[in-house]
Amino acid sequence: MRMSKTPLRMTEEVAEALHSGLPVVALESNVITHGLPYPENAQTAYEVENAVRTGGAIPATIGIDEGRLSIGMTESDIERYASTPGIPKVSSRDLPVALARGITGATTVASSLVAAELAGIRFFTSAGIGGVHRGAEKSMDVSSDLIQFTRSKVAVVCAGAKAILDLPLTMEFLETHCVPIVSYRSDDFPAFYCESSGIRSPHRVDDEDMIARIVENHWDAGGSGGVLITTPPRAEDAVDRELAEAAIGTALRSAERDGIRGNAITKYLMRAVDEMTGGRTSEANKAVLISTAEVGGILAAAHARTTAQTTHPTRETGAA
Repeated sequence: MRMSKTPLRMTEEVAEALHSGLPVVALESNVITHGLPYPENAQTAYEVENAVRTGGAIPATIGIDEGRLSIGMTESDIERYASTPGIPKVSSRDLPVALARGITGATTVASSLVAAELAGIRFFTSAGIGGVHRGAEKSMDVSSDLIQFTRSKVAVVCAGAKAILDLPLTMEFLETHCVPIVSYRSDDFPAFYCESSGIRSPHRVDDEDMIARIVENHWDAGGSGGVLITTPPRAEDAVDRELAEAAIGTALRSAERDGIRGNAITKYLMRAVDEMTGGRTSEANKAVLISTAEVGGILAAAHARTTAQTTHPTRETGAA
């Protein structure tokens, strides 16, 4: 029974799925409002939701709508978020203010995790998470995504962290804060649109049922946050790591020259790298959104199946 007083509005499909114990995967709405132009952003949102269904789960795109957390979006909701300019991005820090003011906003990874846990959704998927920014030893710029992983009991399926970040420091942060990292059918920690960051993953697991048991073991042992599950982009969608690093290096120098820092840096770097790669990274970004969502659906379905077997074990009978 949900004890929080935070107002939630669920679509009928999501509410029925959660009531019946069916797998549900949460999705952020920030990618709709702050990503591609309309109507491409709406079409991509439909494709991402369909990918979750292909994986065997129910999608629940999360938003903030007039002071309520929307758990799941209808087609008209997606069209409204995709076509309305100026919808603000709301992370977990600003979530209580947005709810109190009754505004409409788009959720980030961090705020989506807060909403997913309140709704009882155990899995969330995103193309690439935030992390420790390059130069963080001076700027202290660390994504709230990482902090939220330590607080919300939601398994996060992603293609690693964005390549523009300091990935070794991101991995160090996650290790320090005891966030389990499992790479699904891959030896390395991926870098968003790159198959590998060049960093070996702590654990490779090829079986989705075992990942489900790992998630439950973490929570059963008192884990206060989630489990980070990475899946690399498909080889045909991935961007060459050396090409990406060269573009990122040039973009970072441009940002320094132009005085770009703080919240503006991520958007600046992503756009600059995309221009330098001839649009290759934005194409890969869209493909990774879809492929990761399908894997999220597969893993959520495995988790629902495994937990159902644990809750309702098969009785064996035999001769006394």
